[in-house]
Amino acid sequence: MEPGSRKQVFAWAMYDWANSAFATTVMAGFFPIFFKQFWSAGTDTAISTARLGLANSLAGIVVALAAPVLGAIADRSGAKKRFLVTLAFLGIAATLSLSFVSKGHWAAASILYALSFIGFAGGNVFYDSLLKTVAGKNDTDSVSALGFSLGYLGGGILFALNVWMTLKPQMFGLAGPADAVRLSFLTVGTWWAVFTLPLLIVVQEGAARQGHRRPGMVGEGLRQLVRTFHEVRHLKAIFLFLSAYWLYIDGVDTIIVMAVDYGLSLGFHQEDLIVALLITQFVGFPCAMIFGRLAGLMGTKRSILLAITVYLFVTIWAAFIRTRAEFYVMAVLIGTVQGGVQALSRSFYARLIPVDKAAQYFGFYNMLGKFAAIIGPVMVGATAVLSRSLGAGAGLAPRLSIASIMILFLAGGVLLVFVDEKKGMQEAEFL
Repeated sequence: MEPGSRKQVFAWAMYDWANSAFATTVMAGFFPIFFKQFWSAGTDTAISTARLGLANSLAGIVVALAAPVLGAIADRSGAKKRFLVTLAFLGIAATLSLSFVSKGHWAAASILYALSFIGFAGGNVFYDSLLKTVAGKNDTDSVSALGFSLGYLGGGILFALNVWMTLKPQMFGLAGPADAVRLSFLTVGTWWAVFTLPLLIVVQEGAARQGHRRPGMVGEGLRQLVRTFHEVRHLKAIFLFLSAYWLYIDGVDTIIVMAVDYGLSLGFHQEDLIVALLITQFVGFPCAMIFGRLAGLMGTKRSILLAITVYLFVTIWAAFIRTRAEFYVMAVLIGTVQGGVQALSRSFYARLIPVDKAAQYFGFYNMLGKFAAIIGPVMVGATAVLSRSLGAGAGLAPRLSIASIMILFLAGGVLLVFVDEKKGMQEAEFL
């Protein structure tokens, strides 16, 4: 890879460093805790779990419906970076605004969280599509893994600082933990904004397709979406992979957004859950890079299947954990494979699609991911509520809900076995 290309790769990967602060501190860390204990104070845990799942799912619907159309428009107009920055700063503004939501105002917190999630997940459509622009043909796995690795490190560093603030608020001139959490939302928004700049300045994007101008671009984007949908239906490798991805990434995303809520439902202390999240982050940093190298040794698909197998074990075991030590071990296992399955799924898919249609195809990729994220949290919340209504105890209901996720990993893994990567790459050359 030429020096100029390495510079673009690093600038591209720094966006993972930037927006992972939202994924760790807000999405996985403080928002579920603050939502349950501050914005939904006094509410039954099953109801607050359902509200949190609904907020995640509604935001996922918006991203899922808009991503393929916006991706098609971006491909034709050469505007991937423009779409990325617009959505990123929507997420940044909404995250900053969470700092000002008062106690008990769960509806306002849900709306702002949904907007920030839309900015985060929607921006990732265009960030992912730039992978084919910055990575060489033989570097896709390692470049994708670098992004996730830096994301775990950057997100973990800021999260550790924010945890320190909540544990020792007086050291930072704060009245208490609640003020520290509010300040944490401000630090996330600022971090996200500052570290987005390298991508915007350094990464170069191809020009708009010749003959396609901005007037009528929305209509053309919709027509292109229909054409892409028909293409995907007839491309066996892409269709099978997207079907598998839709299932297993549902399990991954559901664990990310609901793990803290699950720990709280089991009666673990807030500090225990924060430590577990930090463990996942800092284990994930080297392991994402290790999975990038592992793909070169045993193949990308086999490496993804290995990660899915670990997840399957984790979801079964999670239903039986009792102690804090077991929860920490589970965090280590998740950190070992979480970055790997995400990074290699992205790079595996990137090899199956044409470079000049990357945004619209990644729109489909993220659309399925977000539709999966709609099903998972709702399934967990609904299982918890249904279990309680059928007489399950407060300790049993969350265990049944987390165990239900194993179906997604099992079904997704089975479908992935039948994906023919070589055939898929040959099909992409003729698109």
